[in-house]
Amino acid sequence: MKKVQSKILNLVVASFVMLLCSFGLQGCIQTTQEEFREADTGIGEDEIIAILRRATITGDDTEQAFIDCVAEKTAKGRDGIEVISNQEFIDAFYPWFEPRIAPDEVDDLENFADNTKIQDRIDTLGIRYIIWIDGATTRINQNGSVQCAVATGGIPACFGFLSWRAESVYEAVIWDVEREISVGKLSAESKGMSFVPAVVVPIPFIARTQSSACTSLADQIKEFIDN
Repeated sequence: MKKVQSKILNLVVASFVMLLCSFGLQGCIQTTQEEFREADTGIGEDEIIAILRRATITGDDTEQAFIDCVAEKTAKGRDGIEVISNQEFIDAFYPWFEPRIAPDEVDDLENFADNTKIQDRIDTLGIRYIIWIDGATTRINQNGSVQCAVATGGIPACFGFLSWRAESVYEAVIWDVEREISVGKLSAESKGMSFVPAVVVPIPFIARTQSSACTSLADQIKEFIDN
C-alpha cells in the first residue's frame, strides 16, 4: 500500500513539475518602454544626475527600493552616469525638497534658481539633471491557495496551487537644471505571472517584474541622456 501511495505521489509531483515548466515557458515577463523627448540632451564629465522619487504628503510614494535600484544600475557599466541618490540629495538640499514644498512643475525651478543657497549647492555638486520617478508594483488576479499541515510522522506538508499577476508601471520625468526645462519622459511597464505549486514542498516561480522594470528604466535613462 505504501509503495502504491509513493508511486501516486511521485506521479503527482512529476505532473506539477511539468506544469511548472509549461508555465515557465508561457509566464515570462513582458516589458514595454515608451519615450517622449522634448529637447536635446547631453552631459559633461564633471556633471551628475539626481534620481528622486516623486513624494507626496499623503505617503503614497514610489517604493524606495525601486529608486535605489534605478540609481545603482544607472551608475554601472561603461555607459554609466554618476548619480546622487535620493536620500543624499534630500539631505543636501534640506528642507527645499521635502514633500510639502518640493517643486511640482519644471517652471518651479525658476524660483529655486533665484535662491543663491540652492544654486550654489547645485553648482558645487555638479547636478545637471533631476529625474523624478513615479509608479508602483501591484499584485492582481490572485487565484488558488496553498495549505500546509503536519503529516503523519510529524513532517510538514503543503498542497495546492497559487497564482497571481504582477504589474510594475513606472515613469521618469527628466528636468534639465541648467536650462530650467523638461527634456522628456520615459516609462517602463513590466507584467508577468507568478506560480506556487505545492505537493509536499512549495515550489515558487516568481515573475520579478519590478527588477525588470528597474533595469529597463535605467538603460533608458543612460541612452536618453547620452544622446
